[in-house]
Amino acid sequence: MTVEGFLVADYSPSYPITGNLDSVEPAFETFDEQLVEALRAGSEDAYESLIQRFQHPVYNLVCRLLDDASEAPDVLQEVFLKVFRKIGSFRGQSSLKTWIYRIAVNEAYNQRRFFSRHRKQEVGLERTDEDGISYREILPDQCRSPFEIVAGLETQELVAEALKEINPSFRAAVVLRDIEEMSYEEVAEVLQVNLGTVKSRILRGREALGKKIASRLEKSESSEVMPSQLSGLRGGA
Repeated sequence: MTVEGFLVADYSPSYPITGNLDSVEPAFETFDEQLVEALRAGSEDAYESLIQRFQHPVYNLVCRLLDDASEAPDVLQEVFLKVFRKIGSFRGQSSLKTWIYRIAVNEAYNQRRFFSRHRKQEVGLERTDEDGISYREILPDQCRSPFEIVAGLETQELVAEALKEINPSFRAAVVLRDIEEMSYEEVAEVLQVNLGTVKSRILRGREALGKKIASRLEKSESSEVMPSQLSGLRGGA
């Protein structure tokens, strides 16, 4: 596997790391140090271990930060390419996970800005081709089947849609703290802001998210899903 030719294709959960890197069971910090050194040395096993360990959580993270989850695979690939290219500059001042998440957040922001600039160039589905057939008729239906729509998934979708409507800075803070369950200090490292700013963004983000969810629940006239039941959001400090 070459770094430049690398392509993420498997979004299944991470598997235990294999290869000569786990011949012993080091402390997590020590393991990260060994993994970083192996990556710098160009170890194929190290590249594979890094992808197995981080691709699923990073994919989930960027999905929650983007307005269109279909863009997540491209962002994910850019994240790992930057990790591979910049591993030599990693100094261990933060954890490996925090450093990778910082790259992921920045790439998600970059993708959002790119999408905003090029939105006017998109083709509407109602537009027809030269034979008079609308694109909506020939594109595959990506909607979930009724069998896939269960309460848990509906709740997650409710949160995901509400997240798209709040300030991106607030969204990132809430996702990292309440869904990724990072500490305030780790969130501050990822977002490169001070602790006070992190707490302010989380507070304001939770308030904004709560209002968006309440509004959606009112519109749907449904009382089956309450904010306190939202999957992944702990709501506590």
